[in-house]
Amino acid sequence: MGTKRRPATEAEARALASSARLRILRLCLDQALTNKELAGRLGANPATTLHHVRKLVETGFLIAEPSRPGPRGSTEIPYRATGKSWEMDVRESGVSGGNAAILGAFLEEVRLADIGQSDFTRLGLRLSAEGHAELRRRLQEVFDDFRGRPPAPDGEAYSLFLAIHHDTGRES
Repeated sequence: MGTKRRPATEAEARALASSARLRILRLCLDQALTNKELAGRLGANPATTLHHVRKLVETGFLIAEPSRPGPRGSTEIPYRATGKSWEMDVRESGVSGGNAAILGAFLEEVRLADIGQSDFTRLGLRLSAEGHAELRRRLQEVFDDFRGRPPAPDGEAYSLFLAIHHDTGRES
């Protein structure tokens, strides 16, 4: 049937309307990372990254793990994604920018990928409202199925991006 998503609050929707924050969530999905590690992987200023991390912690999308010793006597706090974003529906939040953030995060991440090792598929369809609803439901079932599986300890990290959009170039 698909994951039952609850409407996002305005604060939650705003937190997810940033490609940098979405990338942080993806980076912290399998392992806890410190602000310094996140900034390095994003190629971003640590202060800017900390702003994003704090917003994600404040809204429950990241959780701080126990602090650990860092270099030169400092203390580091690693953060891990909670998975809460999968249970959100931001469409009715009144906050714009969510789709642009998802697309931006995807484009930034795919630029880092080995294109030769990636799979791309495009398909043009002409669907009734019922066919469109069925396609969305069935794809969501596949996403939910794989999302619900435990991570394979020896598995490789993959990301999946799906876009269903009106093909305005084919409209007559």
